[in-house]
Amino acid sequence: MGAKGTNAKIKELRGIKPEKITAEQLEKVQNTVNSINRAQLEIGSIEVKKHELMHGIAGHRDELTLLQAEFEKQYGTFDVDIQSGTINYKKENGQADS
Repeated sequence: MGAKGTNAKIKELRGIKPEKITAEQLEKVQNTVNSINRAQLEIGSIEVKKHELMHGIAGHRDELTLLQAEFEKQYGTFDVDIQSGTINYKKENGQADS
């Protein structure tokens, strides 16, 4: 125990309570609170990005619905292979529509 600890112990024995935490304790608590605050700000930023992405997905789904309606009107089906563009017509009597 250094002189600092001894003085605190003497004050404690005399019934005098310390007025402040130690500088080391203050630094630790400040660093901890700052870390929490930074993490919360980062979470907020991530949540905003998540919201933007979810909004974008909803827009793309709406666009896909419009494309499907266009294909249905033009080709009679919106069943299309998205890799090749091949239209998957409904089979009637074992034959594909011509």
